[in-house]
Amino acid sequence: MEIILSNSSNKPIYEQIVSQIKAMIMNGTLKPGDTLPSIRGLAKSLHISVITSQHAYEDLARDGFIETVAGKGTFVSLQNKDFVREEQLRILEAKAEELVEAAKMNGIPLSQLIDTITLLYKED
Repeated sequence: MEIILSNSSNKPIYEQIVSQIKAMIMNGTLKPGDTLPSIRGLAKSLHISVITSQHAYEDLARDGFIETVAGKGTFVSLQNKDFVREEQLRILEAKAEELVEAAKMNGIPLSQLIDTITLLYKED
């Protein structure tokens, strides 16, 4: 599992970890049941605080992406496809909000925005 942290990012380190692990789970790089490094192991490999890696794992567990079994380790959750689809839709909605806001700020009518999205969606 490769996580790349950026000191110049405006996102906190734990959020960078969370978003990268979520992406790896959603794109299938990490599969249900895969073992993740321990909190200490993650902290050591990324040269970060144990508290930071713990914060990231707590967020991932809260969102249902990972689960920790006492004495056994941390694993990618055995998720159902509906959960993954819901997360993908949530990400898509956030990007759509940005797109709509940019269109409004630039005076692009809804019909033109829909035509552009339709054209892009149908491209191969």
